Amino acid sequence: MADLPIETIFEILTRVPAKVVGRSRSVCKEWYALLSTRDFIRVHCSRSLVSSNQRVLLIDDLTCSVHPIIFQSYDYGPRSIVTLPFDHQNNDVSILSHLNGLLCVCLNHTNELLLWNPTTTAFKRLSTPDSLGIYINNLDAVGLYADDADDYKVLHIKRRCGVYESYVYSRELNFWRNIPFLTRQEYLSPNFYWSPGTFCGGTMYFTLCECWVGGTNVVICFDINSEQFKEISFPPVPSTGFVQGDKLSTCSIWYSRGEDARKS
Repeated sequence: MADLPIETIFEILTRVPAKVVGRSRSVCKEWYALLSTRDFIRVHCSRSLVSSNQRVLLIDDLTCSVHPIIFQSYDYGPRSIVTLPFDHQNNDVSILSHLNGLLCVCLNHTNELLLWNPTTTAFKRLSTPDSLGIYINNLDAVGLYADDADDYKVLHIKRRCGVYESYVYSRELNFWRNIPFLTRQEYLSPNFYWSPGTFCGGTMYFTLCECWVGGTNVVICFDINSEQFKEISFPPVPSTGFVQGDKLSTCSIWYSRGEDARKS
């Protein structure tokens, strides 16, 4: 392939599996530069989002395994064991959000947030000495998204000592920054439960539900371009029983390609 035009190499390599792309980066400096561009990442991602690439990742106390989905028979293919590349205790890892093969996870014994690519095994710790990137279960909410420049970002909403704070982490800049977050005072109550964020159509969606019968239920929206929050009403809820809602997305299953995360 050395004599092929760079455009032809681009077209070929955007159609191969993520692991092949990872190995191809070591062929030469030119290929490394090509496979590191945002254009290549974007095109490879779009061509990999097919049903045959969908996987389910399961983590329990003893193992971490990946199961391919066989849609024709509504079944799963043979599993493959995944070795967690970071320090953990009995696989105490919680998956908080996912996008295009990249996962945002929490190490429960340290409360640290990580970006992890199960396909390439690359990962990036997001915690800082000043306690940014520290996730507290039942108090915080996290969502993973990509902006118009294909920079993968993590939105972290924190509830601490009667105050809400929100931060955005940029993978490209490797940096957390604070953004304004305004909401009603009553939502600070620990009786309100935040869903994981769902990214769809340039907006991150969270459901915020009060944990008792007849409680308040709202949807919190985050526009990734303006970086502003707004609240929209929840669909009608039955007067009895508990409810839980989530924003539907066209990419609700983890994809194995994940080469977008190779810088993690």
